[in-house]
Amino acid sequence: MTGKLLPAELDFDGPFPRLSRRLRIGIVGGGRIAVTQATAARLSNRWEVIAGALSSDPNAAKARGAQWYLPEERCYSSYEEMAKAEAEREDGIDAVMITTPNHVHFDAARTFLDAGIDVLCDKPLTNAYSEAVELVRLAKGSGLVFGVCYAFAAFPMVRQAREMIKSGAVGTVNQIHAEFMQDWMLAQGLAEAPHVKWRLDPAKSGSTSCTGDIGTHAQHTASFVSGLDLTHVRAEMYVCGEPKPLEDTVMMMTRYEGDVPGTLMATRYASGNRGGLRVRVYGDKGGIEWDMETPDYLRYCPFGEPDRMLSRGQGGGIAPKVERLTRLARGFSEGVIEAWGNLYTEFAMAVAARRDGITPPKGWLDYPTVEDGAQGVGFIEAAVESHKAGGAWVSPPQ
Repeated sequence: MTGKLLPAELDFDGPFPRLSRRLRIGIVGGGRIAVTQATAARLSNRWEVIAGALSSDPNAAKARGAQWYLPEERCYSSYEEMAKAEAEREDGIDAVMITTPNHVHFDAARTFLDAGIDVLCDKPLTNAYSEAVELVRLAKGSGLVFGVCYAFAAFPMVRQAREMIKSGAVGTVNQIHAEFMQDWMLAQGLAEAPHVKWRLDPAKSGSTSCTGDIGTHAQHTASFVSGLDLTHVRAEMYVCGEPKPLEDTVMMMTRYEGDVPGTLMATRYASGNRGGLRVRVYGDKGGIEWDMETPDYLRYCPFGEPDRMLSRGQGGGIAPKVERLTRLARGFSEGVIEAWGNLYTEFAMAVAARRDGITPPKGWLDYPTVEDGAQGVGFIEAAVESHKAGGAWVSPPQ
């Protein structure tokens, strides 16, 4: 299907433009996070969900597809079948979202790249760093768009924090603290629930559970906001609750570029915490703090001056490139679905630009890429190595 997706006159400094049509996306994996992502994709008003590989059983795939309002002929029983069939259709999918358990990510992503289809993959990108590096190579060689679902980096006030730190609002960064505290695993017997069981299975979740699931979100957000890459970790992993094969808690000392120290903690056993992703970045001129449980607000503390609370919305000190990620006026809350929607908006812009033969200027889009995903896998492997070495300092592969 021909025709330009983006306007002929494209203002890279203004709001994200309307496309000439909604892009078509397919889903691999039909669990709870797939529902979240599909909702967010639709919220962006730039995607329609039209195909899916929602079960390996053909009858179940069609039954689940009917619940998603998918055409019966586009309900597939494998991602291999879906990639081949959609690549051959004139109205085939423009991209795929991969929302399966971790162990499927590599093969599924490789299959769609081989079929010439852009990919947005859940995190962690893979269960092995060597596989993540291979996906980076394949994506670069194909020229396709490959995004990774570090969606919390798409909250407007996370972007605001990033812009302020880049502009020198905190001065020279001297420490970085990140945490992701949850309590949902306190419930007795929860380990047998379908959406939890695979997260505790090393064959599916990989060498970690909590670290690879939410710890990697904390690490990515800290680096994204501060603009500094992680260089060293010193990790200890714990099972604080019922016995299980993988950790439910991790505590780390961290170091970033320029020998900047920090801490990172993640747990599913902190009663009273639900969406407890928090990032604090301090410098020689002040500090910035953000908490996902109050995502519309950013605390800015310039040293020697009154603290300031910035709120999401238009104006009021919010950077123009952040304003285009807001949908509602101040006082009307936006949350995680809207952040996911922002991720899908930027991913749509990247896919449309590729299809139109446009190379966007640096800084127009800040969605997490396959390279970010590979860094996340390297972080996980370094944390595991550190823990096994009794909390020794370990450098993630670069």
